[in-house]
Amino acid sequence: MRALSLPLRPAADGDRTQQGVLVLFGLAALLVIACLISLGVGPTGVGLADLWAYLTGNADRLTTQERVILEAVRLPRTALGLLVGAGLAVSGAMMQGLFRNPLADPGIVGVTAGAGLAAVAAIVLGNGILAPIALLLGNQFLPLMAFFGGLINTWALYLIATRDGRTSTTALILCGIAIGALTAALMGLLIVMADDRQLRDITFWSLGSLGGATYGRIVSILPFIAVVLVIIPFVARGLDALILGDAAAFHMGIPVQRLKKIVIIAVAAACGSTVAVAGSIGFVGIVVPHLLRLAMGPSHRFLLPGSALGGGALLLIADSVARTVAAPAELPIGVITALFGAPVFLFLLLGKNGASMRDLP
Repeated sequence: MRALSLPLRPAADGDRTQQGVLVLFGLAALLVIACLISLGVGPTGVGLADLWAYLTGNADRLTTQERVILEAVRLPRTALGLLVGAGLAVSGAMMQGLFRNPLADPGIVGVTAGAGLAAVAAIVLGNGILAPIALLLGNQFLPLMAFFGGLINTWALYLIATRDGRTSTTALILCGIAIGALTAALMGLLIVMADDRQLRDITFWSLGSLGGATYGRIVSILPFIAVVLVIIPFVARGLDALILGDAAAFHMGIPVQRLKKIVIIAVAAACGSTVAVAGSIGFVGIVVPHLLRLAMGPSHRFLLPGSALGGGALLLIADSVARTVAAPAELPIGVITALFGAPVFLFLLLGKNGASMRDLP
């Protein structure tokens, strides 16, 4: 299927460095605008004019309540949304590069389900058999549990779906469905054991929300997302080489197996930590990298930082919509991203020229 295979092939139209740089600058500007919208828009009376007064040093024009709204509610929510969006989009781009397949996504192939199962286990069993571990790890207990859950699922998926260095699209999707079904069943068993407070916590992350954003949650997720962002320059060339196949990448001097392990751990870190603090948010990891490939080409030295910028901007805009479209009620952000992402994904899947699902390998 052309719509699925072409974006991952090396560019045939020469050097696209200038185009990639321009797109990155555009995404940076979009992210700044998204941050301003996130900080200046909401169901309360604090608007863009108040935000501008706050940013320009005229905070005395704001009441104490308005300053509290900006500093204790909107600022941590914006920071958390930026980190979550960047983590989801970069992990999606890395998985697509690793599997050499634009269908790969932490949500679709079941990685998010593994992180979610571990998060539910932490919520339900954190005061029981896992209490000593929870006491030892403190605020990092939930993110670490989700990280290891995502890591186990990611590694299992890679081992099952890859044969002789090739990853089948059909095997990838079917394995993701099977893993998702298994984790859903185990999650159901844990939900039966949960009390009312734990059920509320489970409902929070299952729909996806930034409503519980605090500086503590930002601190808990920051190390995981920082690791993923820091390794971008070190894995970009290797992921570019993997497009040509494992053997070609090896002959180009890329330590293929070590690269795969690093990417798998990075994806698990990003996916697990975001699920732990914001719940299950779909389609960011597949739509953002795919659209950016169309705009800047397949080179991961531009695609990965571009995904971080684009993912953060997309999630902040989605969160602003979730807070205002039904104000004073708040829609789950996972609903907004699905309403936007699902049609875009279907468009990319079917292709512009009438290609159909029969073209899938």
